[in-house]
Amino acid sequence: MRRVHKAVIAAAAIALLGTACTGTSSAPKASDDATKDTTITFWHGWSAPSEVAAIAANVKAFETAHPNIHVKVVGNINDDKIKQALRAGGPNSPDVVSSFTTDNVGTFCASNVFADLKPFLDKSGVDLDKTFPKPLQDYTQFEGKRCTLPLLNDAYGLYYNKDAFKAAGIAGPPKTLSEFDADAKKLTKAKGDSFSQLGFMPNFHGFESTTTHFAAQWNPTYFTADGKSNLAADPAFGKMLTWQSNLVKELGGFAKLEKYRATFGDEFGAKNPFHTGQVAMSIDGEWRLGMAKEAGVKFDIGVAPFPVPDDQADTYGKGYLSGTIIGIANTSEKQNAAWELVKYMTTDTDAVVNFANAIHNVPSTLDALKSPKLVADDNFKVFLEIAQHAKSSTTPASPNGGAYQLTLQDFGYAFEAGKQTDLAAGLAKTDAQIDKDIAQAK
Repeated sequence: MRRVHKAVIAAAAIALLGTACTGTSSAPKASDDATKDTTITFWHGWSAPSEVAAIAANVKAFETAHPNIHVKVVGNINDDKIKQALRAGGPNSPDVVSSFTTDNVGTFCASNVFADLKPFLDKSGVDLDKTFPKPLQDYTQFEGKRCTLPLLNDAYGLYYNKDAFKAAGIAGPPKTLSEFDADAKKLTKAKGDSFSQLGFMPNFHGFESTTTHFAAQWNPTYFTADGKSNLAADPAFGKMLTWQSNLVKELGGFAKLEKYRATFGDEFGAKNPFHTGQVAMSIDGEWRLGMAKEAGVKFDIGVAPFPVPDDQADTYGKGYLSGTIIGIANTSEKQNAAWELVKYMTTDTDAVVNFANAIHNVPSTLDALKSPKLVADDNFKVFLEIAQHAKSSTTPASPNGGAYQLTLQDFGYAFEAGKQTDLAAGLAKTDAQIDKDIAQAK
């Protein structure tokens, strides 16, 4: 599954909010007869041949189970196209929509472009607590309104080069951040004013080394009960930024790391720096396993949960969770038939397992996570465990999508580079900006 950069996510969310709030507040009644012969349109974002084939197989299985419902599938659709279509409505707009961007759930729900799924869930007797892990329930609703459901899951963990570990005399993966820092330094090999090997790339431009992925190890609270940004008040954010900036200094400093980072290949290509051995450890999702295999990586890959703060050692095993979402267009006049597809793809255990196996993602239901049909080697099982850990968490939905995450990340860029030195004042200023942006979005 291809990932979308946070800046693009936030920009898409804000653009969506600015245009999608009109003409969609009164949803058509779900009065279509799902037992009659009908055709619905399903939009998704997958584009790789193997992923497109997996979607096609899933839809074919659905049509076999529901021979009266025919599905027109349109792939490689981004959130900007979704926004335009859901605003416009009409015969060419989709009935069912899937998006990679969990950060936009708040926007989708608040602007009413996606239908409220509660009536459909109630009608079908779907018990959310018995079906989906709690973090997945959290990131598919906003302020009590459930307008999406999880469609596969992503879990983030630690990848490490076992050959490099052996050469450095490191017995196994670190469990606490102090152990991680020590290993990162031990694995770093200087070469002139650069490196022949870097233990870990801590800089926030280092692909998945984001503020939100790191912060999850502290289980932070992003917003207060009344919706105000909570960065300065929750010590978790200051501790995360302090740890990260200290590691930047210990591994050579921001400028030296940035110079080395400029030599990295594309995140999703064969020249990813973990694939090439330029970094010995990285934070990444379960999809990296398949990509590394396709890239022909020569060394032995190890996977473990990402280390936790030393004072939270008993929570080791947790990680950041995200995933794909799916919902029904509020403009659809075939919502009952659309619900049959959504229900099948998100709650049918075999459908979820088969799709997860095909595109190497973590299943999104509790039953699928335990299914004997799930293809999982020892490395992949690590992500299954992270997905089910009681302390694993995600980032909350917001009315303007992932904009608050981008604002925090921008402060992170300035702090790690030494452009901002007052951590407390900087977080307070970041809070004020987030609150201002959210107020404008409502």
